[in-house]
Amino acid sequence: MKSLSVNLSVRGLLLVIFCIPFLSGCALLVAAGVATGVGAGVAMSNDRRTSGMFVEDEGIELKSSRRISERYGDNVHVNVTSYNRNVLLTGEAPSESAKAEIGNLVRNLDHVRTVINEIDIGPPSTYASRSSDTLITSKVKGRFMDGGKFQVNHVKVVTENSTVYLLGLVNRKEAESAVEIAGSTNGVRKVVKVFEYTS
Repeated sequence: MKSLSVNLSVRGLLLVIFCIPFLSGCALLVAAGVATGVGAGVAMSNDRRTSGMFVEDEGIELKSSRRISERYGDNVHVNVTSYNRNVLLTGEAPSESAKAEIGNLVRNLDHVRTVINEIDIGPPSTYASRSSDTLITSKVKGRFMDGGKFQVNHVKVVTENSTVYLLGLVNRKEAESAVEIAGSTNGVRKVVKVFEYTS
């Protein structure tokens, strides 16, 4: 059934690409939506979460980010990562009270099980710092793939201020391998485990 949905999405994408010369700029948005659907389907098929849980996590991230943005705007920089309804908050807030309030905003959302509030107190991080974190995340994922010790999609990597957070549904051996690889990656200052164990 999964392969059928992907095939249909690919057919839809090809149809849109064929029609682009005859349509307005809106067609580009439709094409992007179809392509995103294909990517999400592939991601779900390789995930240990159920498809329903995967969608719930996406919804939690979107709702949390919207609430935080509505309340604080550009005064904070907060990344929301939900995995199996366990929500990791990273980034920067101007005060302890703001950090606590952000945690409560997310905790009060439907379906959230736990909140791991790792927000630092201080001004929003710089573009250079965020770019460095993105590079570290890419390096860690690349080394996971090269190591071949577990399915890469079973571990989610989040980097903030050179600290790497690892989330996922894993067994103990997979967790140990992930921590060892991440911790020995150039530029990583610290590794924090946010795993749920399957055994």
